[in-house]
Amino acid sequence: MQKPFQTEVGQMLDLVIHSLYSKKEVFLRELLSNASDAIDRARFEALTDKSKEADSPYRIQIVPNKEAGTLSICDNGVGMTAEEAEKNLGTVASSGTKRFLQAMKEKAGAPELIGQFGVGFYAAFMVADKVDVLSRRRGEKPVLWSSDGKGTYEISDGDPDAADGTTIVLHMRDDAKEYLDDWRIEDIVRTYSDYIAYPVMLNPDPSAKPRTRKNDKGEEETVPPPEPRQLNSMKAIWKKSKSEATKEETDAFYKHVAHDHEEPLATIRVSAEGATEFQALVFIPRTAPYDLFYPNARQGLQLYVRNVFIGDDVKELLPRYLSFVRGVVESADLPLNVSREMLQDDAVVRRMRKVLVGKILGEIEDMQKNRPDDFRVFSAQYGRLVKEGARADWENSERLRELAVFPSTFSEDAAKPVTLAEYVSRMKDGQKDIWYLAADSFEAAKNSPVLEAFAKRGWEVLFFLDPVDEFFAEAVPEYKDRKLRAADRGELDLDGAAEDAGKEGEKKEDGGKDGGKKDADAEKFAPLVDFLSKRFEKTVKTVRLSRRLVESACCFVADEHGVSAHMQRVLKAFNQPVPESPRILELNPASPLVEKALGLAAAGKDSEGALADLADLLYGEAQLAEGSPLDNPARFNSLVNAFAAR
Repeated sequence: MQKPFQTEVGQMLDLVIHSLYSKKEVFLRELLSNASDAIDRARFEALTDKSKEADSPYRIQIVPNKEAGTLSICDNGVGMTAEEAEKNLGTVASSGTKRFLQAMKEKAGAPELIGQFGVGFYAAFMVADKVDVLSRRRGEKPVLWSSDGKGTYEISDGDPDAADGTTIVLHMRDDAKEYLDDWRIEDIVRTYSDYIAYPVMLNPDPSAKPRTRKNDKGEEETVPPPEPRQLNSMKAIWKKSKSEATKEETDAFYKHVAHDHEEPLATIRVSAEGATEFQALVFIPRTAPYDLFYPNARQGLQLYVRNVFIGDDVKELLPRYLSFVRGVVESADLPLNVSREMLQDDAVVRRMRKVLVGKILGEIEDMQKNRPDDFRVFSAQYGRLVKEGARADWENSERLRELAVFPSTFSEDAAKPVTLAEYVSRMKDGQKDIWYLAADSFEAAKNSPVLEAFAKRGWEVLFFLDPVDEFFAEAVPEYKDRKLRAADRGELDLDGAAEDAGKEGEKKEDGGKDGGKKDADAEKFAPLVDFLSKRFEKTVKTVRLSRRLVESACCFVADEHGVSAHMQRVLKAFNQPVPESPRILELNPASPLVEKALGLAAAGKDSEGALADLADLLYGEAQLAEGSPLDNPARFNSLVNAFAAR
């Protein structure tokens, strides 16, 4: 009997064929998934009704027939009656097609629509110009459903000798004949359905002609047709406990999913129960993927639902700062969209994500505590992302800031970083803040003149060498009630109250010897400060005497709330707007070069030319010390040569 589809089914099929699936090959994944579901239902019914137990072991069979141009997928699952076939196949999820189409037009891919319409079966029409479904529920009459997908379907009695279960026969289009090749079928099954819990068998092509070959004696012999063979491994390693899966097996699985030749740095197993149940087997690679920071790099985990592969780049399961993690997540109840390529229920995803993040951070914390060598490797590869997480993931910010590491003045080299906790544990008496210096390299930071006062007191200073580090300091302004402060920002008085932010130029409360000396120096060097302020008024905000310099003549620093030179260079490198932040030029009153400049300033107009040359030399020295390019390299070189010749 021929019947029409629902009114909009033509539009629905066109949408399925051309819009919902990015790859035609997923039709086989969908049909195998449906077959697996049918077997699941049959097994469930048999638990309460022994008469419904299968006569043979549960399995799914794939039969290509190149001569007939057909591909058959057979299962011995629950099967369908005529009424069920008409309900399940004659309509799209029984109802709502028009509403679904309208919603897709208005808001394509809307999460609230995902999973509401069972259209997986219709993926068959992407590769077939006709589909036959022969199905039989145990104890019922068989039914045959047929359609070319063009508006009608036929439903009639099936072969009375049909076995229990369902056989779907796809009459392949000319442009889809590749899916009749054994190697192509095997590749799709291995990629998408390798972990289906039932054997997926590839049966020999019944149209294949017998062939002959010569044996070792040179005699011709007939080659028998190949035996049916199983395509899927059925080995869901993530469902095995640590004691069940060997390290060799687990490492081999990692190399497969991560396309890596090294063993992983860490292996993390997750078995979550409760409101959301899922299993996961994820890994931290020993070496960061080469494309980790590429815009289009793969950043997600593989997702399976009931042992069926859904996607290999599911970004919703982990935050960006954990994008280096590789592995598999498998859920039995995760809602999916119509194409199984997008996730539906944000609440479910958030719960899964929370558990995964917690487990991964727990593994890194254990690494930090018990496997310091591994933690150093981790920090070298992924430390930047940890700092990004500390400023982006407020829920886990406290944990992430404990994992952040930085080289410091106490480090032998950049490969020997310290944590904030280590820094605080060895702070000197009288030190109340955590100090840092942002620079382009370890050597540049180590030799910066702004650290001289810290070195004199034996105070440690962290080096911020990653572009993200200063953003980290903005997001984490305090650690254990101690402020993070830039060593090259604001006025510095490590011995007095003037170090407090917003109190620049404040004298010591006791008005004692140090305060008096500061006033005397300010008065003494006023002529030089005035000259330099006028000469560099377009680029320098203030000229003042320094309390951070011990040996160097001068340096540039930022205002208390200004942008450092390092941050300006970072923003410029990433083509970001660079805010104006005039520098502050600090002079060391104990430097012979500054004393010489003072003498020239006091000598009046007769020495203005020499003073201008010395001023430009000091300015260039400050630029080089902060890592900035010289305004006029040629003039600076000539000044250096001239002073060296004197």
